[in-house]
Amino acid sequence: MFSLAKILLPVDFSQRAIGAARYAKALSEQYGAEVTMLHIIPPPHYEFASMEAGSTALAELYVNRKAVIEEESRNFLVSELPDFKPKRLLLEGDPAREVVRYAHDEGYSLIVMPTHGYGPFRRFVLGSVTAKVLHDADCPVWTGVHLEGAPPVEQIRFNTVLCAVDLGPQSEKTLAWAAQFACAAKAKLVIAHATPSLEGRTGEYFDPDWRLYLAKQAAERLAELQAQAGTKAETIVEAGDAPHVVEAAAKQVAADVVVIGRGSASGVFGRLRANAYSIIRQSPCPVVSV
Repeated sequence: MFSLAKILLPVDFSQRAIGAARYAKALSEQYGAEVTMLHIIPPPHYEFASMEAGSTALAELYVNRKAVIEEESRNFLVSELPDFKPKRLLLEGDPAREVVRYAHDEGYSLIVMPTHGYGPFRRFVLGSVTAKVLHDADCPVWTGVHLEGAPPVEQIRFNTVLCAVDLGPQSEKTLAWAAQFACAAKAKLVIAHATPSLEGRTGEYFDPDWRLYLAKQAAERLAELQAQAGTKAETIVEAGDAPHVVEAAAKQVAADVVVIGRGSASGVFGRLRANAYSIIRQSPCPVVSV
């Protein structure tokens, strides 16, 4: 049986964090989850790098800053979500590392946090803390660039879940999570896959049947995945760049959330595949990376 027993909500007291909190509250009401609102206080050298380490002035500034943060934590969301009663926790350390460590050590089912989704440029940038959490977290991470514009909790619905798979080793786990989430929410499940766009250059021979062959292979593999997951979902298979295919599919089916997988390969992108960042940036709705 699908369960979201514990949700971790890292916050920085911003408008984006308020939007994330709305989703965390909606999820907690849907699944009966316990929510912990977590703020990480960076070490003194993070915020006061220009001051000499170990100085009395630095220590005093840090103590004063900590007192202000404690007050912010007590008051955050009280007026915005008056009936929301999360556990409130402050920890000290590197923000991304502490979020991942705490989620792992305490067995959280889901992390809900925003990206730097504000302004005409930052909308396309993943915040460094969020990127590191996506890279390292063991549990699924719910995020998105539009969370600051989240609707009121009572208007949040999970009617349609779009699961985007690349047919790699992580696809079975990704589809299983998406299917269980959709079933528990009584939502419609749709599966999307992007096949390579094989456009021949000028004067270069290009076999048009190759695109049909790739689509056929993808359809067969999707049927296998659905048999394993016990689903009979609608599928969308389109040729093109994966982020654009997923974005178009999410708009086409009016998805309320997109579910994608994280790989296990090492390298620059670690466990988060290269396309995942772009999918998160371009998605019209929140994205869960599993």
